[in-house]
Amino acid sequence: MADIIGQHIEITPGVVGGKARIAGHRVRVMDIAIWYERQGMSPDQIVDLFPELTLADIHAALAYYFDNREQIDNDIRRDAEIEAEMKAFFAGRQFGRANA
Repeated sequence: MADIIGQHIEITPGVVGGKARIAGHRVRVMDIAIWYERQGMSPDQIVDLFPELTLADIHAALAYYFDNREQIDNDIRRDAEIEAEMKAFFAGRQFGRANA
């Protein structure tokens, strides 16, 4: 039997941080998981946002997510932590002005 998920999901070092993504695209599995699990979007709604993806791509991404949920949830948490750290670091800074 063919590796259906492998036809739709790829991991390439140096592309989107080496995270699992839709083959041939930069849409990460973790993004699809967030839209589906946390924002309540249906697979059809995700395809509406990204018409270059197929419904099979979305379902393969979700199957990959559910098979690797702990790792991907950890990646999601780490990305959120990095985002919070960056926001805190840059809070109150002004860009585009030369330092005196």
